[in-house]
Parts: sequence; C-alpha cells; structure tokens
Amino acid sequence: MEISNPHDKLIREVASDKPFAADILQNYLPEDVVKLIDLNTLEISKDSFIEKELKDYYSDLLYKINLADKPGYVYLLFEHKSYKDRLAPLQVLEYMPKIWRLHLKQHKKEPLPVIIPMFLYHGQSKWKDTRFSDLMDESASLLSAYVPDFEYVMLDLTQYSDAEIKGDVLSRVVMLLFKHISDPDIIEKLPAIFSLMQEIIETENGLRYLEAILRYVISTLNMSDEQIKSVVKTSISKEKGDIIMTTIERWKNEAIMTAMERWKSEAMKDAERLIQIEAIKMGLSIKFKDQYQKFMNIIDKVEDIDRLKKIKQAVKIVKDEYEFLKLIEQ
Repeated sequence: MEISNPHDKLIREVASDKPFAADILQNYLPEDVVKLIDLNTLEISKDSFIEKELKDYYSDLLYKINLADKPGYVYLLFEHKSYKDRLAPLQVLEYMPKIWRLHLKQHKKEPLPVIIPMFLYHGQSKWKDTRFSDLMDESASLLSAYVPDFEYVMLDLTQYSDAEIKGDVLSRVVMLLFKHISDPDIIEKLPAIFSLMQEIIETENGLRYLEAILRYVISTLNMSDEQIKSVVKTSISKEKGDIIMTTIERWKNEAIMTAMERWKSEAMKDAERLIQIEAIKMGLSIKFKDQYQKFMNIIDKVEDIDRLKKIKQAVKIVKDEYEFLKLIEQ
C-alpha cells in the first residue's frame, strides 16, 4: 500500500485536531511561553505556505492562539527529510510576512501579531541552532541592529529519549513513530509503540486515528502481512487486534476495487482511442494516401481522445494536406 508523502498525511490528520495541537503546544513550547498562551482560544488554520516544489519535504500548520491576551500565532514546520536543512529557518522568515498579510486582511488597523515559529524535526543528525542569526557568521553580531533575527522552538526528536516524549497517548505514539521510523530495527520497536494504541481505540475519533497511524506505518515501511500480524499479536489484545486486522483487510479490498476501477477506466480509454485512430487511418488512406505514413507518425503519439476526435473530423473537411499537417502539429 503506497501513500504519497505519508509523513504529511499523518501529521495533517492528527495535528489538525485541536486536542492533539493543544497537547503539542502545552508539552513542547517553552514553559515561559506556555504560561502566556490561552489554549481555549486555539484555532486551526487551513492555510499552508509551503511552495509546491517543497511539499515532498515539508508540512506546515498554522495555529491561531492568544499570546499574552493578544491575538498571535504558532507556526509549525515539519521537516520530512532524514538530514538537516540548515536553511529551513530562512523559509520561515519568508513565510512570516505571508502570515502577517493574511492576518491584516481581517485586522487592517491592528498591530502585527507575534508569530512563534516551531520546528518538528526527526532527522538523523542533531539540530543545535535555535536562532535565525545562527545562519550568519560572527560579523553579524557587530551589525545586529540591521540583521533580522528571531528565536524558534526546535522539537528535535533525536534529542529526546523515549521516556522524555510527553503528552497524551496519541501524541506519544505519533512522536515515537516519527522518531524511530528510519531506524534499522523499527519493526522490533513497533510492538512497544503499538501497545499504546489500545488506549487510542477507546478515545473519541480513536478508529480514525488508528487508521491514520496504520496507514503511515504500513506505507512507509512496506510491511508484509506476516510482519503486521506478528506485531499486532505481540502488542495488542486479541479483541482490539481483530479490529486492526479487519481494518487492514478492508483497505486491501478497497485497494483492489480501486485498482479494478482504474483498470476498467484505462481500458475503456484505450479502446476509445483505438476506435478514433482506426477511423482516422481509414480517412487518411482514402484522402491523403501519399502522406499516410507521415501523418500517422504524428497521430500515433496523440493520447488525448478529444484531440483525436477533432483530427478525425478534420480529415473530412480540410482542403489539402498542408492544412491538415498544420492542424495535427498544433
């Protein structure tokens, strides 16, 4: 089962829910910031600021929340890479004005709100920097009045032991998976992580979270049926294990049905294309016999059925081979 960008799909599924977002903010923002935030005002924004070409490497979420009794934001950037991108803070610097402009559309006369940047990183090397100015050399300190600077919250999972990963059960499961997903022995670690999922099943939206987590694990690790059954059997009670295996079996059936529908659709398109091609061939063999092969070398490369239909009609109405050639080369 392959899912495009499984890291992005999982973080968006869970971090777009208020309970998860509130849990992350409460447990991983600095204590002095936590004292100033009002979790009751938390709102999840649907806006994303990542460029299309970077979406395979990053996910982002924008949380609107009162900071020190004033409207503010926490911007969460999740890096999917297995290595550190030292210029990621530069991306955040580019996104912050976009967030401010978005805010100003609704609050034109108000002061700009505070934006707290927060990075979620699960690469292999440690991330030590915490300020934008760390990207610059020592000379920047001599000209600090002219240098944009801010501190960002770095949630580097490589620097946390499993016991130090805090929060409710869903947060811990997700963070543990992100931390260990690239480990060579991840399959051996899954039973301990999966054992926590028994609690998730009992929660509100538990089955939805369970599906999101299972899809992430299975698609990222390409686990075999036997590996999945072994992990479930050794970590989860039979009753809840049956729920998981039933869910996985349903996915397989859905995947088979989707594949069949896709095959039928593609087969019908192929058949329609062949019908149009044969009709064009017949017309060309009568009207442009001498140029038949030249024209067919071009037409055989056309995949779009609507365009083939237009070519078929053109065979009937064009006055000469030059007009027809001009049409099919467009």
